[in-house]
Amino acid sequence: MKSYLSKAFLLCQIDDRNSSGADVTAFESEKPVIFSIQEVEEATTGFSESRKIGEGGFGCVYLGVLGDKEVAIKKMKSSKSKEFFAELKVLCKIHHINVVELLGYASGNDHLYLVYEYIQNGSLSDHLHDPLLQGHQPLSWTARAQIALDAARGIEYIHDHTKTRYVHRDIKTSNILIDEGLRAKVADFGLAKLVERTGEEDFLATRLVGTPGYLPPESVRELHMTYKTDVFAFGVVLAELVTGKRALIRDKQDLNKMKSLISVVNEIFRNEYPENALEAMIDSNIRNSCPMEEVYKVSYSMNIP
Repeated sequence: MKSYLSKAFLLCQIDDRNSSGADVTAFESEKPVIFSIQEVEEATTGFSESRKIGEGGFGCVYLGVLGDKEVAIKKMKSSKSKEFFAELKVLCKIHHINVVELLGYASGNDHLYLVYEYIQNGSLSDHLHDPLLQGHQPLSWTARAQIALDAARGIEYIHDHTKTRYVHRDIKTSNILIDEGLRAKVADFGLAKLVERTGEEDFLATRLVGTPGYLPPESVRELHMTYKTDVFAFGVVLAELVTGKRALIRDKQDLNKMKSLISVVNEIFRNEYPENALEAMIDSNIRNSCPMEEVYKVSYSMNIP
């Protein structure tokens, strides 16, 4: 399977003169700040509904202010949340420009809270799917290419450049956050797991988790996950960046059924001349302005057997 980085670099030739090897170098691990319950409650005005900026399977996220700094505070649904301890364990050891930074945590009154840096511009999903309804302008091809490269670097970092290696297990557009400069950071490590070395490849024996549309068929069949699970999911993210479509789309042959976006891409590549069908799938927001040669390159990289 092709690597996530090679896929990202196929998107386009990005001016990379301002980047350096420092972004894949591990920092010295720092202990997160322990906040009091009073501090996180005051920061969010008592977890006011007006402060809520997101909600997922593990809890709600609120915009808070600690001192003069805006932060995102995740209030976990369970006081014994495995996801809380998973994120705390992983993010205490990970410091990278393309991974959302954990600032600290709080616990008490039967609640658990994680405090992150605040990423101002929402998720990649918000920017790709009905962006105008989300208050965003459609992303240009250049912005999409940079976002793909940023996300690839974040994923590569947790796989290859930390003292202990991790599989994220839930890479998707809603877990890639966009800052005010349209740069990307990988988020939500509640399902992340330590990777075990088994000789030929890294292997993770685990129950199947993740999001439909982003899971490789072999993981579903064999009920195990490896770092390739994240690579496959990143390929789906690339498909969304090119097409503007969601990971699961309506089956044109049976509108009551859903099918994966990647399976549609694979069907196109079964044709002798797939270019016309590929062009028809490109997001209409970029179809007339993106370099077609670059789009074809990344589209071919999305063709996952």
